[in-house]
Amino acid sequence: MIPALLDNVTRGLVVLVFGYAAVVAATHWAVRSRRLSPFGAWPRMVRRISEPVLPPLERRIVRSGGNPQDAPLWLLGISVLGGLVLITLVRWLIGMAYEVSALAYAEPRVWLIEIVSWTFRILMVALLVRVIGSWFGVSPYSRWMRPFVLLTDWLLVPLRRILPPFGPLDLSPMVAYFLLWIAQQALVRALL
Repeated sequence: MIPALLDNVTRGLVVLVFGYAAVVAATHWAVRSRRLSPFGAWPRMVRRISEPVLPPLERRIVRSGGNPQDAPLWLLGISVLGGLVLITLVRWLIGMAYEVSALAYAEPRVWLIEIVSWTFRILMVALLVRVIGSWFGVSPYSRWMRPFVLLTDWLLVPLRRILPPFGPLDLSPMVAYFLLWIAQQALVRALL
């Protein structure tokens, strides 16, 4: 009952934030394309409700070398991606709570299997975050990226020495992910 309620509340919140971002983006587009007067009641109200969010986003975009007029579109994209991440995170936490509650009555061998599985899941997620961060040009030395680099360097550095580069493509993360999956399956089967 509570997990379903939490899931529904999260979805409702995501839909609400997306609706807010869509209204802000549509209104800004209508004002820029001169379909609406910037001095009308609706654009002024939307400007007023978007003031806590858009100016900091515009400053961030300007610092990155972008156009501040694109801030409403960035807000829309962030609300979509952030909403998907939030829904996924809530569902993962609910599933994790079910797993932990089921482990309360399990034997030690099942605990060991779960610990091995969780360890490999963490390594695979760290690998995925590192790859996605490299797509967006995030430095591996940045403060929030360092833990992911530390978790994956032990596997990626030797693979990069073995695998030749294929132009701009680095296949070592894909091979590392495959090797982690094989190792997880082998360990779990050995523990059964």
